Formats: sequence, structure tokens, C-alpha cells
Amino acid sequence: MVTTGPPARRSAALRVLVVAVALAGALFGGAVPASAHAALTGSTPAQGSVVDRAPEQVALTFSEGVAMGDDSIRVLDPHGKRVDRGKLRNLCSGATVKYGTGLPPGLGNGTYTVAWQAVSADSHPVSGAFTFSVGAPSKSSAAVPQQEAGGGLVGALYGIARCLAYAGFVLMVGGAAFVVACRPAAALVRSVQRLVVHGWALLTGTTVAMLLLRTPYTGSGELADVFDLGGLQQVLLTKPGAALVSRLLLLAAAALFVAVLFGAFARAHEPAGTGAEYGAEGAAGSVADPAEEARRRKDLTFGLGIGGVIVATGLAATWAMAEHASTGLQPAVAMPVDVLHLLAVAAWLGGLAALLVSLYWGPPVERRAVRRFSRIAFGSVVVLAATGVYQSWRQVGTWSALTGTSYGRLLLLKVGLVAVLVGIAWVSRRWTARLGEAPAAEDTAAAAEAGGTAAATDAAEAEQGAQEAGEAAERRSAKAAGQAVSKAAGEASADAPVVSSTATATATPSAPDPDAATDPGTPPDTDTDTDTDTDTEPTPDPARAAQLARQQAALRTARTKRLRDADPERLGLRRSVLAEASVAVVLLVVTTVLTATEPARTEAAVQAASGGQSTASNQPQVLTVPFDTGGPHGKGTARVDLDPGRSGNANELRLRLSDPSGKAMDVPEVKISFTQKAKKLGPLPVVPRHTGTGHWRASGVQLPVPGQWQLSLLVRTSDIDQVTEIRNVKIG
Repeated sequence: MVTTGPPARRSAALRVLVVAVALAGALFGGAVPASAHAALTGSTPAQGSVVDRAPEQVALTFSEGVAMGDDSIRVLDPHGKRVDRGKLRNLCSGATVKYGTGLPPGLGNGTYTVAWQAVSADSHPVSGAFTFSVGAPSKSSAAVPQQEAGGGLVGALYGIARCLAYAGFVLMVGGAAFVVACRPAAALVRSVQRLVVHGWALLTGTTVAMLLLRTPYTGSGELADVFDLGGLQQVLLTKPGAALVSRLLLLAAAALFVAVLFGAFARAHEPAGTGAEYGAEGAAGSVADPAEEARRRKDLTFGLGIGGVIVATGLAATWAMAEHASTGLQPAVAMPVDVLHLLAVAAWLGGLAALLVSLYWGPPVERRAVRRFSRIAFGSVVVLAATGVYQSWRQVGTWSALTGTSYGRLLLLKVGLVAVLVGIAWVSRRWTARLGEAPAAEDTAAAAEAGGTAAATDAAEAEQGAQEAGEAAERRSAKAAGQAVSKAAGEASADAPVVSSTATATATPSAPDPDAATDPGTPPDTDTDTDTDTDTEPTPDPARAAQLARQQAALRTARTKRLRDADPERLGLRRSVLAEASVAVVLLVVTTVLTATEPARTEAAVQAASGGQSTASNQPQVLTVPFDTGGPHGKGTARVDLDPGRSGNANELRLRLSDPSGKAMDVPEVKISFTQKAKKLGPLPVVPRHTGTGHWRASGVQLPVPGQWQLSLLVRTSDIDQVTEIRNVKIG
């Protein structure tokens, strides 16, 4: 970022402090609208649970709104056959987001697999799978899908397209804003034109790619499904699909805007006699009235400003309306805030890119253009501060979430990047201040340097021209002498043509002077100097004329570069802006990764719903313990289920004993206890009650602290035959 402050040290320090705070606030909000994923907070039956009878339905509870269809929840029996009714049930009530699917009566015992997939409110697909058992777990169960929705090759391509879409928006909008608001003459600079046009093309191409990838991205994950027209039709009916189509329509209007910007607007601001330097042809025709030209420029600037703001706001809204800002906490406030945030980022980073290409691949940038961009950049980061603070509160929520969640840790990483960016911005601010502190001295020095360089060049060209003029005079004298000898000899002898030809060939050079071809600044010799003995003008050589034109263009380019590099202030500014742009690119990539991460507030809500534990620890603990008491019928297997397997809550313990054939078996006595040696807790006895053949159950099992516990299981099969087995169990 380039900022300009007054000479007063206190005011400059205050401005830098505001910029640093603003950038930090922008980080907490993300350089692009932050995204979130819906999370599964509960299910009925619970994951890994064992129920006595088959349930009537399977229900899933989510942390936020999701889009689901009839095939979004599938229930598979132990053999992999789908057994659900295939009809989605909407069980939402108030703020609770809950969906389910019905099960037929009469399902047999065994382990069932539930596979689900949904599209969260931020347009990202989420999926998962878990198992539950009826009666007792079976030896076989359906395979659980390993690849998450939105993953694989399709997910990687979609993520790349999202990142490039943000980059295209920033380059197009920010570059156009730089031309209209900061430097209208940049409309004639080819490098700036390419930057804006390439930004438009990049955003258009990635939008089409994302529209085609939506079907496999939210569904099968197969790249071949991009050609599924039926799936594309379904995508167009969704909120993300409508947003992408709206973006394409707005890009058509943006194409018209770009055409006017680099057409009529550029011609209106074309300086006389400098068309070649700016990469455009010079003005043609008669000179118009200055007042009329000024009014025309003002009208064009006003019209492009209003139209550009409308188109840019609409494009930014296509992200806000399809991502997390459109749902959850305060969507009516979050959507406009996201739009402002994205526009501010585009004005800052896109303008920085336009300034960079202007400094490196264009005529010298005017001091007033840099100062105008400085003010716009400063205003942009003020907007980023306001919107970033709001987004940080909305997405993070608490200070502890900064270190306790993945989203918060990514934000801390971005804080480190922005610290580097602020340091480089301070260097840029110093170079900009030098441009503004002594304009008269700088103009004088630049003019003197330019004059000295031009004088040196002209002197060299004049010297070489004089040398070539002398050589041409000598050639003309020799030529005249040869013609005189030829005439006299012709009157005396019939062999005069041969003598004349020999004399002429001796007096005339056999090849043109190479210096005349290598000096583009030397005017063509008006006196003919050829190998012929005629006084007629030779036919111009097109190849030599083209070579001279290329040499003259190269000379002008080299001269412009020498003058530009001789300015130490602009040279330093150019290098610091390049460093800023490099860090900004890394920051944009990190931010794109952040958009694919579940926000801290959502993660905290899931943990709160699960008793303060993470989603991974919100799982029943299942242990399979083989035993052998040594007596008759003393061999078997014990299965212990501890649900939900968390500390501080009342857990339910279920025990099932089976013989080697898998049939439930009864024994005279079983005892269970828990011990945690690290904290010297226990043994804590559990007294299960017998509920059926081979089944025991205990409710209200309290484990006071999380950590590694030892479960002790005593099984007695006769008066003298018993065994105690010890297993470790992880309690969340």
C-alpha cells in the first residue's frame, strides 16, 4: 500500500498506526468474504451405538442451514443394500436444522451404515458417514465412503477456480478504478489495458468453469460429470448457480464498460504528440474547443464512475449472496458488509497492481497520480478496518478461538504476513513523501537530467552526421571527377567507356556506409550516392526503412527507460510497490485457503453442542475384549459400549457377552470399573444390571476428567473360574 502523509511527524505516525490497525482488522475478516461449512452436531441413532430394536427413522442435526435431497441420506444394511425409504424428511424446528429418512419395519440385527451429503449455506459441499447396530454388531458392514464431498481432483480444480476468480475481480475492478479516479492517462498505457482486460477474461473464464464444475463438486466427484446437462440444469436452480449466472450477465456489462474505458475515454485523454509513447496513435483531425473537450472528459468520467460502481457492486454481491454472509448471524448486515469489504480490497490491491505495471511498463507516472492512489488506498484500508472488525466478531467470536481453532490459527498466520506488508508499506510511504515534499527541485533535476541526456544524444548524432556528410562530399567530388575524365576520354578514344567505368568504380564506394544504417537519428542523405553513374534518385528499400523504424523505436524506448531509472525516488517507489504486490499475492492465496476452513464460531458451537468436546471426540467408545476363564464354556468375547464417551456427563454403558460362535451367553457375574492412574482416580466401580440373555446395561456412569482411563472387566463363568481383562479407553 502506498500512502502519503503531511510532513508533520506526528500526523504521519498517526496515519501509519491507523493503516496497521486497519490491515489487522481486514485480516480478521479475510481479504475476501469468509466462508463456513455446516457441521453434523448429532444423529439419532448416535454414531457407533447399539440399539435393541430397529429405529423408525435416521435423523441428522446440523450446525446451520443445508440443502439436501431425497438421495442425501442413505442407509445401507450389513451387505451394502440400501434399506431407507428414499424420501427426505424435513424435521427442522425453529433454529434447529434437522433432516431424516424413514426406515422400513422388520430390519434384522447387524451393523448399518449411514452415508449423508449436503450443500452448506456457503455453497460448499459437506458429507460424512457413520454406523450403528441393531441388536448386536455384525461381522460385516457396508464400506464407509472415504472421499469427502468437494475433494479429489474436482475439489482442487474448483478451489483453484475460486482463487483465480477473486484475483480476476481484483485486477479488473481495481485497475479500472485506478484509471478513472487516479490516472486517466493510464487508459492509453498498454500494460494497464492488458491488466484490466486480462482480469475480465480471468473472471469470466473461472465463472464458467465453476458453473460446469458445480455438478461433480457437490455430487459424484467425477470430472466427466461436467458435461452432465441434467446436473447443470439442477445447478441453475440453486442459489450458487443463480449467483454464477448473475455474475456472467454482469460481466457482459463489464465488457461494455472496459470497451468505453479504453476507447472513447482513452481518446478523450490522449495528449497531443505522445500517442506513440503511450502505445496508441496520435490525435488526428482538427483541434476541438478546449472547453468542449473538458466538458466531454468530465461527462465520460462521471458516467464511467457511476456505471463502474454499479457493475462492481453487483459483481461483489454475487459472492455475498451465495456464501456464508447470506445465512446465519445477522445476514441483512453481513451481506452489505461483505460487498464493501470486497470492493475495498479490489480498490487497494487492484490499484496497487495497476500502479506497479505503470511504473515498470509505461511512461513515467505523474506525482499527482501516486498521491491520488495514496488517498484511495488509505480510504480502502479504513473500510477494511470497519468491515474486518465486524467479520472477525461474526466469524471468530472469542479471543480463545484464535488459538483453539484451525480458523483462528490461520488468522494468526495472516497477521504475520500483514506485519511484513505494513513494513513494506512504510517504505513505500517514505518514497511517496519524497515525491511530494520537493516538487520544484525534483522537476528541475529531472528536466536537467533529461536535457543533459538529450543533449548528449543530439551531440553524438550531430557528430556522426557531420562525419557522414564529409564522407558524402568526398564521394560526390570523386564522382564528379570521374565523370569529367570519362567525358574527355570519350572524345579521344573508343575505349573511354571502359576507362570511365574503371575510374568510376575506383572512385565510388562498393557498399553503403554501415554507420548510416546503425544511426536511426541521422537524416537520410538527400544527395544520391550509389554505384551507378546516373543522377536520378534511387528507389527506397522497404526492408531498410523497416529496419530504421525498429531502430528508432528501440532508441526511444531505451531513452525513456534511462530517464525513468535515473529518478531515484521513482526507482525506489517502483521496487517497494513490487515487494508489496508480491506479499499481497501470498496473502490472497492464504485467504483463499481460509475460506475453505470452518469458522471458529461454528466450530465452537459444535463443541458446545457436544459438551465442550470436539467433533472427533463426540463419539461413543466401543471395546471388544476376548476372554478365557479357563473352565468349561469359559471362552468368549465381551463388547463394551460407552455412550457418549465424554467426561463430566452421564454415560450409558452397554455390555454384551457372546460365545465363540457369536451367540449371546450368560455368566454368573460381571464387574466393571474405571481407573486413571495419572490423576490417581479410581477404581470407580460400575454395577450393570442384567437386561437379557448376554446383555447388561448401566446408566449414569460418571467419569470426572478427560484423558486415558483403564477399564477393568471381570467375568466369572463358574464358582472358581474367572478372569479380569484390562483395556485402555480414551475419554473426551
